[in-house]
Amino acid sequence: MSTPYPFTAIVGQDDLRLGLLLNAVSPAVGGVLVRGEKGTAKSTAVRALAALMPEVSVVPGCRFSCDPVSPDPACPDGPHAEAAGVSRPARTVELPVGASEDRLVGALDIERALSEGVKAFEPGLLADAHRGILYVDEVNLLHDHLVDLLLDAAAMGASYVEREGVSVRHAARFLLVGTMNPEEGELRPQLLDRFGLTVEVAASRDTDERVEVVRRRLAYDDDPEGFAARWAEEESALRERIAGARALLPRVVLGDGVLRQIAATCAAFEVDGMRADIVMARTATALAAWAGREEVTADDVRQAALLALPHRRRRNPFDAPGLDEDKLDQTLDEAGPQDGNDDDDQPDPDPDPDGGGNDDGGGGGGGVPPQADGDRTPPQGEGGDTPSQAPEGSPDAPGRPTGAEQQPVASAEPFRTKMLSVPGLGEGAAGRRSRARTAHGRTTGAVRPQGALTKLHLAATVQAAAPHQRARGRSGRGLVVRRDDLRQATREGREGNLVLFVVDASGSMAARQRMSAVKGAVLSLLLDAYQRRDKVGLVTFRGKEAEVALPPTSSVDAAAARLESLPTGGRTPLAAGLLKAHDVLRVERLRDPSRRPLLVVVTDGRATGGPEPVALAGRAGRLHRSEGTASVVVDCESGYVRLGLAGELARELGGTAVTLDELRADSIAGLVKDVTAAGRAA
Repeated sequence: MSTPYPFTAIVGQDDLRLGLLLNAVSPAVGGVLVRGEKGTAKSTAVRALAALMPEVSVVPGCRFSCDPVSPDPACPDGPHAEAAGVSRPARTVELPVGASEDRLVGALDIERALSEGVKAFEPGLLADAHRGILYVDEVNLLHDHLVDLLLDAAAMGASYVEREGVSVRHAARFLLVGTMNPEEGELRPQLLDRFGLTVEVAASRDTDERVEVVRRRLAYDDDPEGFAARWAEEESALRERIAGARALLPRVVLGDGVLRQIAATCAAFEVDGMRADIVMARTATALAAWAGREEVTADDVRQAALLALPHRRRRNPFDAPGLDEDKLDQTLDEAGPQDGNDDDDQPDPDPDPDGGGNDDGGGGGGGVPPQADGDRTPPQGEGGDTPSQAPEGSPDAPGRPTGAEQQPVASAEPFRTKMLSVPGLGEGAAGRRSRARTAHGRTTGAVRPQGALTKLHLAATVQAAAPHQRARGRSGRGLVVRRDDLRQATREGREGNLVLFVVDASGSMAARQRMSAVKGAVLSLLLDAYQRRDKVGLVTFRGKEAEVALPPTSSVDAAAARLESLPTGGRTPLAAGLLKAHDVLRVERLRDPSRRPLLVVVTDGRATGGPEPVALAGRAGRLHRSEGTASVVVDCESGYVRLGLAGELARELGGTAVTLDELRADSIAGLVKDVTAAGRAA
């Protein structure tokens, strides 16, 4: 086994170290989610923590790491006879992004269960991580059903595997650590809430600190064992401090006044449910034990709030993380004791055994949405210089002023959109948009298994075995089932798609009221894409060319940020926008052939850029149609004079045109008209 990087040698990242250490002191805190950019010691810190965890005593030969003092009575390897335990280091088990459900929770051998009547169970990673650390790198890239299983096991302390009436249960208590890069997409709020703490990490901007990081890392790479030996004394002291805090934890008092501060803080920041209150109480208790105190103070509550609340305040992916610390201090003062004793003389919690400092970990901002009042641009005519532009309802005429670049316009409020989907049956990543053959969902049929049987179709298996019972010498012992009789269930669920937005930002779209409505519609579609687990990309076109404003990504908040800053003005190179989208989709098909695209073109249909712009746009549309790309044209034309150009574009694409009003889920017109993406090939 390679020598891990010493935990005490990590430079900076005080919040990260504190969050991990608090979970080591009290696993009941519920784990920690580490959010931050790549290369910020997230994985290094998690692996280093394992070396500080106390050794565990296990029953010899037990695959589920039962404690010999109090073995699990329901252990699949039990019951365990009284025997001396053996000690081993606490494990760090890593869950890879591509893991299957059977790899995570374990697998039942359905064939032996049916044919021999025995429970043959192969433990998964949850069993391996029992009484240790389960580390999930890039947790936001895991399939949602795996994250659900993972967090359910962490919350209940047990894992349940049930297949066709055969069930196995085993203990699964572990310190859960997840890491993620927010640029690659967010976890949905329901899953964020299941992590006890969250910390934000970023590379230091201090030159001396960065120099020290590089110096230590190079020294470790040159001689891992020698480097670890130089930090052995600090590691031993920190290990003893963790053990001491664990021993002190049961004696820590959580007074009624402190509980009122916790409740008032959660109410003031409007967090959903009661999990935040419970996590804050456990975290504050662990902070007191870590500081060597037997009573929780207001400072502990404040630090607990900064660790436990920021991720619980995200109502949608466009909310900024963090807490308003002035509001936090005011709430604690108002809910605290009125006798003037504010515990200012209490020591601050500190992740370092040598008494080093600790960041407050707040991250200000207060969750202000992108369309804050202060960012709104006054409507045309309310003052300021307004560039020349084509009037509402008229096309861009050659020779007219094309309009200088205008300042970005704030988007209108988002709304719930109609369901847009890709026709046919796909096999892409799990999601909620289009029909697909998936491992989870409703059963639609049965096939002979190719490899190991995972989802038994019981009725089809019985039908296959029934005609052969007399030849197999069936007696009174029941149905005789052989491997050739087994049938695998085929299931149909939903997949996520690649939703590529092609947005017209030309002068014909630049009227403030219209562009605000357009941005609101695209923002609404982005929210819908977030909820349906899609990847999104953004192509814009104006002036003389088109550009990829955002390559396909799972981070819809990044797309929203690009949309908010989108400038407008100039001619309408519609063909360039469609051809750029074609290039993007071609590359994405090579990267991920199973993820089907949905092209959403947001335009009024005008084409004025380049030679023969209308004919060229038609040819570009037919190119998408020939490849079977599903498409929807969001018709943004307004005014008294309407040319119907967006409808013509939709016909060239082989898709459907839908107006901004019809895009709303509660629109009467939208209820009548089918706005499902057609994608019909010519």
